[in-house]
Amino acid sequence: MFRSFEGPRTREMQIDAWAPKTVSFALKHASSDAFKTLFKEGMNLVEVSAAYLDGPGRLETKTLRRSVALAYATESMRLTTRLMQVASWLLLRRAVNEGELTPAQALSEKHRVRLARQEMASAPDFLAELPPAFVDLCVRSMRLQARVLHLDASIAAAIDLEPVASVSVVAAQWARLRAAFPDAGAA
Repeated sequence: MFRSFEGPRTREMQIDAWAPKTVSFALKHASSDAFKTLFKEGMNLVEVSAAYLDGPGRLETKTLRRSVALAYATESMRLTTRLMQVASWLLLRRAVNEGELTPAQALSEKHRVRLARQEMASAPDFLAELPPAFVDLCVRSMRLQARVLHLDASIAAAIDLEPVASVSVVAAQWARLRAAFPDAGAA
């Protein structure tokens, strides 16, 4: 409680109204237009990658040396796994934003989405022989994954932080004065 003396009137206010409120930019971002853009970008990359792997990518692998074709197969599995993890996370987050899931439900479902940083596994000399369009898709998916991992970590940190009760120095002094002079408030 805070007392303000304004001439003959005394006004009392709750100190909580003056306490600073922590704003979680991660949680704001996760439900903003920027998230919608990230969602569209991620889903578009899934579609573009699937179309490439089923079309031109399939044709391009027929011309690759056996060892490079093996590298292509390895990287394409990693690409699809990476994109499915990202797409699952984005869909889960969108469900929270649209009210289909509560944050607690999403947290319990999150264990099924295993987001983990995933780099290219093939040796640089094999990567140099892979089709440039395929390598570009892999690089784009890793960038998208890094953004999602950062946002996920930021959201987790924001959820884990509990608001710290800030004690006003003035309020603490008022409490001490009231305790020391209990009869002074009656006058």
